[in-house]
Amino acid sequence: MTGIDRNTPGTPLPRRPLGKTGLQLPILGFGASSLGQEFREVQLDEALESVRVALDCGLNLIDTSPFYGRGMSEVLLGIALRDVPREDYLLCTKLGRYDLGHFDFSAKRVAESVDVSLHRLRTDHIDIMLCHDIEFVPLQQIIEETLPALRKIQQAGKVRFVGISGYPMKIFQTVSARAELDCVLSYNQYTLQNTRFVDECVPALKAAGVGTMNAGPFSARLLTNAPLPGWLKEPEEVRLAARRAAEFCARQGVDIAQLALQFSCSHPDLATTIAGSANPANIRKWAEWLSQPLDESLLRDVQAIFAPVKNIGHLEGLPENNG
Repeated sequence: MTGIDRNTPGTPLPRRPLGKTGLQLPILGFGASSLGQEFREVQLDEALESVRVALDCGLNLIDTSPFYGRGMSEVLLGIALRDVPREDYLLCTKLGRYDLGHFDFSAKRVAESVDVSLHRLRTDHIDIMLCHDIEFVPLQQIIEETLPALRKIQQAGKVRFVGISGYPMKIFQTVSARAELDCVLSYNQYTLQNTRFVDECVPALKAAGVGTMNAGPFSARLLTNAPLPGWLKEPEEVRLAARRAAEFCARQGVDIAQLALQFSCSHPDLATTIAGSANPANIRKWAEWLSQPLDESLLRDVQAIFAPVKNIGHLEGLPENNG
């Protein structure tokens, strides 16, 4: 089961294999964190419409988590998808993170979390289940307890493929060296400004047959013309470079968000890039952008602006899990 191709306003979204799983993912997936009102208040009708538009535009990989809206995202997805044939979409959800500071990766909570997600999403199986933001806990627990518990659930047919997600590169290197993974999801680390995921992790993961997924092409609005959120952790020199890059793109008549999305979706070794919005107009716009060629000359100019701050990010999670 790999889902279907739906037409975008131009060309069908290309698809790429996810490691050795057999899944073929659209190069752009739909991130449902916004359905949990993680970034702004959302109206019910626009939340449900955003899911329908995403499917119509070919974004039929849907990524969510119990953390997003503390269950709201999964519940709304269950409603939005209840009349959609299950073979028409792929579901990725997560476990282990349930609030800003609440993490539980115990085997007992793994089993409970999978069943709750299945109920909220109104399905009998999850295509991809990820351990969410594992940098906040000792990785030994993920390796020795969480992943083995997930493999048992996989054998029961409730979950098809298993992986991890998070921000620091060290988590992917450490866990993949000590445990079998089907796939991983990295966020904000393959963008116009930061390519550490591909630079430091993807070659080894690819050689091991582990599927690689990217999220956050706009780096929490850093690579857009929208006001930056108060919780953005990137240092000031990165923010200033991003403003310069956005202004440069605007002078060329291009929205930097278009270049950012096209760039993140263009790498052949990344099965998908996930972007989220509860605004249907944004999703239509993204599909249209991906039907257009990447401006290589503009890309080189923007990368030159980011060169002094390339791959500068922030620390996330436990100190021992960064690096």
